Amino acid sequence: MTTSITAGKRRTDTDIRGFQASPELSASLQQVLVDMIELHLQGKQAHWNVVGTNFRDLHLQLDELVDFAREGSDTIAERMRALQAPADGRTDTVAAETTLPAFPPYEHSTAEVVELISARIYAAVDTLRGVHDTVDAEDPTTADILHQLIDGLEKLAWLISSENHKV
Repeated sequence: MTTSITAGKRRTDTDIRGFQASPELSASLQQVLVDMIELHLQGKQAHWNVVGTNFRDLHLQLDELVDFAREGSDTIAERMRALQAPADGRTDTVAAETTLPAFPPYEHSTAEVVELISARIYAAVDTLRGVHDTVDAEDPTTADILHQLIDGLEKLAWLISSENHKV
């Protein structure tokens, strides 16, 4: 690994630059951002419109998902800004760029919501895994954030999808 630091030589202020995201890294993080925002919104839609058996438990689990996705989107947006990349979480952008399937309107049974929301969690994880190697090649620190999001989302998917699991 080559650096501009030479042992024993003091650097000047003009020698010091913060790390800046490449266009590829920015685009990868933007995709994660819009999918996390969309997951947050879809989780809330499901939370408001779920009915049926085990309603309360699923209602509370959906709040956990919403909180995780909202905090995750904020972490990604702030990381983007730290790397001098613009973060675009406007509703127009999210609607145009998300890869998550649309969430159907109206009420849904708990069993339906489990299937619908689990699929959307896994879609968000697919986005994270899909950009991981590109992100890791340029910025392993940001890849660590992706690891945390993948871990948290897969755990939530497991917890939520277990509601429909039969043995």
